[in-house]
Amino acid sequence: MGTGRGYFGIGVEGITKESNLGNLARTAHAFGANFFFTVAPIVSVKKVRSVDTSSAFDSVPYNQYDTLDDFKLPHGCQLVGVELVEDSIELPSFRHPTRAAYILGPEMGNLSDAAQARCDHIIKIPMHFCINVGVCGAIVMYDRLISTSRFAPRPVSAGGPTEELIDHGAGLRIKLRTEQNKAG
Repeated sequence: MGTGRGYFGIGVEGITKESNLGNLARTAHAFGANFFFTVAPIVSVKKVRSVDTSSAFDSVPYNQYDTLDDFKLPHGCQLVGVELVEDSIELPSFRHPTRAAYILGPEMGNLSDAAQARCDHIIKIPMHFCINVGVCGAIVMYDRLISTSRFAPRPVSAGGPTEELIDHGAGLRIKLRTEQNKAG
C-alpha cells in the first residue's frame, strides 16, 4: 500500500472519544501507516484496544505521550498539522514529505497553539466546516496514498484507466496499453 520509500505516522492531540481513536487506528492500519500516536489523550486506550477489530494495536506501533513536551519523532520526520487555520496549505496543493507524521486536533477543539508551533507544515482539507477526526485522518492518508504512489493515470472521460501500470520490481512500474486502448 505504501510508496516503497519513506514512512508516515498519524496521531491526535487531546482525543476524547474511544470510538474516534479506534477509527483512526484501524484506518492507519488499513493505509499502511508505520506508526500512530496520541498526545495528551482523554480516553481509555485500554477500552479502545478491547474493540480493535483490525488488530491495529498489535500490527502498527502505537505511542502515547502524556504531554506535548514528551512527544518525540524519528530524526528527519516532518510534523504536519491538520487544522482549519487561515495560513494552512490546502491539501490538494500540498506535497507530502517522504518522512511525515500527521497530527490532528481533538474532536471539539483545535490543535493547540503549542502543537501548531512544532509543525513543519499545517494543512487543511478544503471544506466549509470541521469533520470527524477519524474521517479527516482517512482523507489525509488517502491523499498521501494517491499523491505518493504510482497508479495508472485517470482517463479523460468517465470510467477506469485506459493504461495499466505493471510492477517490474524495485518499484519500477511501466504503462501498458489495455485492449480497450489498443482498439481505439
